[in-house]
This record gives sequence, C-alpha cells and structure tokens, in this order.
Amino acid sequence: MEIKTLEQICNFNSYTHFSFDLWLTLLKSNPEYKKKLVVLFKDFFEIDASLEQIATTVRYYDVACNTINEKTGSHLDTFEIYLLILNALQVTISDIKEEKLEHFYQETESLFMNYKPLLIFPDTRKVLHAMNIAGKSANVLSNNGFLKGKTMRKLLSFYEIDSYFDFQLYSDETGFSKPNPKMFALVWEHIQNKKELFKTNVLHIGDNEIADYQGAKNFGFDAFLLKI
Repeated sequence: MEIKTLEQICNFNSYTHFSFDLWLTLLKSNPEYKKKLVVLFKDFFEIDASLEQIATTVRYYDVACNTINEKTGSHLDTFEIYLLILNALQVTISDIKEEKLEHFYQETESLFMNYKPLLIFPDTRKVLHAMNIAGKSANVLSNNGFLKGKTMRKLLSFYEIDSYFDFQLYSDETGFSKPNPKMFALVWEHIQNKKELFKTNVLHIGDNEIADYQGAKNFGFDAFLLKI
C-alpha cells in the first residue's frame, strides 16, 4: 500500500502510544540546505578543496558515522564528525579549538533554520492533534549526527507540533543510538511514568529496517517500517 498520509499509519484503535523517528518519517531534508552546508564548510574552515570534493566527503562521513552508531549503539559527537571530515580534507585539526567548532555549529543551525526540512505528510499536525484529543500519547525517538536534539526541538516548535509529543529523545542527549535497546528502554520508562500498558500497545514508526523496525520489535514494541 502506498502511504500518502500519516493517518494511514496511526491506528488509534490498536495502539495507545506512538513513537516516531524523524528523518524520512516525519521530515525530509531541504536539498538547498545540503548545498549551502558544503559552501559553509569550505568558507568557514578555508578548505583548499573543490565543493564537489567537500560534498563527497561530507556525505561519506554522514553515512559512515550513522552506520557506526547503529553498529555500536553509541553516539559519535557532532564535533567528532566535523573533525573527521576536516582531517580527510587535509585540514590541520590540531589547530582547531572547541570554540571554533561551537561557532561553526551555530552557523550550521542558522543555515538549517533558513533552509528548513519539510514535513513529509500534509496531515501531520491534524493527526497529532486528533491523537491528543483521543487520549493517545506520542514521542520522538531519533538518531542524530550533524544536528543536535536542541536544534530539532526548535524545528518542531516552528512547525507547531512539539506540544503533541510527551517527550523527545535524541542520541546526542542519551548517548545511545537505535537499535540499541537502551534507547527503546528510555521510551518505555517515560511511558510507564505516565500510564500503564503493554509493550505491544506501543507502535514505533520509522524508515530504517535495522534501527527502527528491528530495534523496536526486538525490544517488544510493535513497529511500522515506512517506505515513501
């Protein structure tokens, strides 16, 4: 079945709590952001490489670090990823102070908010509101790399959907990455603090078969693998 609306996934009759991944589940990247980020890398760190080479390197470490996080269940810090990219681009990383990395992150966040990702489903706010009215609860459970949880909270606030989530969990804040069962255990702990239910009353929705679908199923939640 082709999924065109969030309502097609969220069966209020079968589940009490809904857990959402973010990327390629509720949000999709703005392609302009990625292009602008490459330019920012080059200009900010004065990198002596072509934009194409920088783009390839950024993409390589984005995928590689995400895979490492999934395999180890831990979390590579944003600044560590920056340094891996810069080192690969022949930048002398021993000369880079943490303050410069923090400044770069602030520039990255500003760029991100100027070229915001888009909501995948047009009925997202409507469904989350209906979920709230029906007495259901929801959360965000997301692995992140370049962007920290604090930035994603700003984005969800901009789209006026943050209030529909009882809690948001991000790998940079927990220190764990899906499919690590410790991530799903944190979801379960938060839920149990507010209501009594069975694990099978929880539906986790995500696009990654390993991190989201298998991770949730192995923990005991039900899961929906979203392919759009």
